[in-house]
Amino acid sequence: MSARKKYSRRNRSISSGSRTRRTIGRIVLGSFLAFAGISHLTFARDEFTAQVPDFVPLSEDTTVLASGVVEITLGSALLLAKKKRTLVGWAVAAFFVAIFPGNISQFVNKVDAFGLTSDTARGIRLIFQPVLVLWALWSTGAWHAFRTRR
Repeated sequence: MSARKKYSRRNRSISSGSRTRRTIGRIVLGSFLAFAGISHLTFARDEFTAQVPDFVPLSEDTTVLASGVVEITLGSALLLAKKKRTLVGWAVAAFFVAIFPGNISQFVNKVDAFGLTSDTARGIRLIFQPVLVLWALWSTGAWHAFRTRR
């Protein structure tokens, strides 16, 4: 193996400090998702129901319950899955992309929920959705795995 390939491969490995930060990030994101999913099914059900856009073909309650189950599943997978961690990262990122139209709908239709009672608050929420996508890809090593395959 050439020195250049060794150097390149070494630079792409994840340091132990970075691995620790990613693990913490993954645990926090997984806990957040699991908690959000539980809140879909219990105490915040009405708030989530108010956010379901008109274009969703399912009933509002079915949509809230289904998304809650998905969030609990994805959050649990972030916390527990080891061998399929990068796949889980892509699935979580895809989920955040899939629910983004609902967040846009909340902004456009000026739906007040979860303390988001102004266009500014709802707009800030929109800005953070891509951050969640990147967080999922970074904390699971999915983006790193994608880049090292190329």
